[in-house]
Amino acid sequence: MIMRLFMLFALVFLNACAEPQVNQSNSPSGSTPQLKQANDNSKAFDPEAATGYTKKQGVQSQRYMVAAATPAAARAGEEILAKGGSAIDAAIAVQSMLTLTEPQSSGLGGGGFMLYWHAESQRLYTIDARETAPAAATPALFLDAQGKPPASFMEAVTGGRSVGTPGILRGLELAHEKWGKLPWSTLFQSTILAAEQGFEVSPRLAKLLAMELSPGLTKMSPGNDYFYPNGQALTVGAVRNNPELAQSLKLIAEQGADAFYRGPIAEKIIAAVQNSPLNPGLLSAQDLASYQAQVREPVCAEYRIYEVCGMGPPSSGGITVLQILGLLENFPVAELPVNGELASHYFTQASRLAFADRNRYIADSDFVEVPVEQLLNKRYLASRAQLISQQDMGKAQAGTPSELNAQLSYADDKSPEFPNTTHVSIVDAKGNVFSMTSSIEMGFGSGVMAAGFLLNNQLTDFSIVPEQNGKLVANRVQAGKRPRSSMAPMMVFDQQGAPLHAVGSPGGARIINYVAQTLVGLLDWNLDMQSAINLPHITNLNGVTNLEQGTAMEALAAPLEARGHSVKVQDLNSGLHGITLSPEGGLYGGADPRREGIATGL
Repeated sequence: MIMRLFMLFALVFLNACAEPQVNQSNSPSGSTPQLKQANDNSKAFDPEAATGYTKKQGVQSQRYMVAAATPAAARAGEEILAKGGSAIDAAIAVQSMLTLTEPQSSGLGGGGFMLYWHAESQRLYTIDARETAPAAATPALFLDAQGKPPASFMEAVTGGRSVGTPGILRGLELAHEKWGKLPWSTLFQSTILAAEQGFEVSPRLAKLLAMELSPGLTKMSPGNDYFYPNGQALTVGAVRNNPELAQSLKLIAEQGADAFYRGPIAEKIIAAVQNSPLNPGLLSAQDLASYQAQVREPVCAEYRIYEVCGMGPPSSGGITVLQILGLLENFPVAELPVNGELASHYFTQASRLAFADRNRYIADSDFVEVPVEQLLNKRYLASRAQLISQQDMGKAQAGTPSELNAQLSYADDKSPEFPNTTHVSIVDAKGNVFSMTSSIEMGFGSGVMAAGFLLNNQLTDFSIVPEQNGKLVANRVQAGKRPRSSMAPMMVFDQQGAPLHAVGSPGGARIINYVAQTLVGLLDWNLDMQSAINLPHITNLNGVTNLEQGTAMEALAAPLEARGHSVKVQDLNSGLHGITLSPEGGLYGGADPRREGIATGL
């Protein structure tokens, strides 16, 4: 019953996130860089006719580029690159501006995962800036006195109990210490000025506020006062300043990330969490002071002639995207029509199998053993691919790679995830490449606001229930543990080992499908970045097959139902942002027409 209620809420939330149509046309004239000769299928595909969204045009540049979720954020990053800053410098400016202009999706109160290609050393790094559970948290964090889970997801998400230790600022600081070029203190100036003078409320932000997407936000100060002045939601085009955020950023600019994790800002965060009128939380001053971002090894796998890399645990995104691609490698996807019936069927079946493994095995590898190599083993994936037929397989079961031992006999996870996150792709003039997905989890996070920004509800990315049928869930709550995530910032490398694409998306658990489908568009169907982003979506998280409403995918409903699929047509609101580095030189960026972002560069 509890999961049916969760999924009902997920459906309402996902449909609520349909975006106002936004037009963009700032592409310079000239042809799109081609990675290799387009096949007949890609020539026949017309992205302009495939979806009902107002199209955005891909953007070309020669030196540097930023693709981000609001124009103000993208331009803040571009400004840093124009001053000679590195991709890391630009990322700090972008994320601080997103805190102001896209507060429902990410910000200083959240966390994220970063991929960074360091051109000089020819090496890929990944940084884990995911939130952690408070030291006082136990597996029963969301259970009542009788050991029962809450009656609805909103009971768990709203208020201080769902807040994990924010990690994004420590992660950006760690990256800047290693690869920053401009002084830290100069990277926040655009956002400080905009916060003091005010920014224009976007259609997306206004719409989500008018819908009261986060009911807790209207019940807790200071968030209700900021987003609902005089009891009314902020409207499109209204100019809203945020002097408290400006003051916080000034302290962070002057004193570094320590100003966030200790001192007045930290005190405001702890007071807001522990004194939340809805579900007071457990976060402590020591949790903040002891937080550390971590450099981790990327997860990589060959896909056809390419190497594709992503983030390892505690993200499930990289592994699961790679599993989907590894399963599809056993089928002639490149020879099939773009988004055609058979290719779409194979995609859903590969996703079923990958999600079954994801929900069984992936969690924070600092706390549980995650069989990464076994899950990405070519022989294992080939054997799993044999389960795919011409008919829908129904609910897939997790595999049991022969190398796994009895200690990895986990129960399946119970953690609904919801689609409010952001993705940033950046390439600087030196050829350094950055791909970051960050989040405060649900729209407007926990609804708790402190020091001018919203705090995350990432602890609900843990399994609400710690065990099933006597078996522990790998992704259960534990003190200091990082909740499993679906965030999937990815990079693709060509046969010479040079970076070719950087891409990622928001979208909750559907991030994995959005990113995997975009990669299929790029690597199998030879689409350019914008056309791949424009592809109408199909998703399957080992359940219903969802087709994107108002797009050419609707025509697949009957054929897929004939193959045994349970089909639902609905809005599938990604927020993909990607950049291609042409082997011939130059950059080509794309931004999702379903949201408000842009790609921009010189």
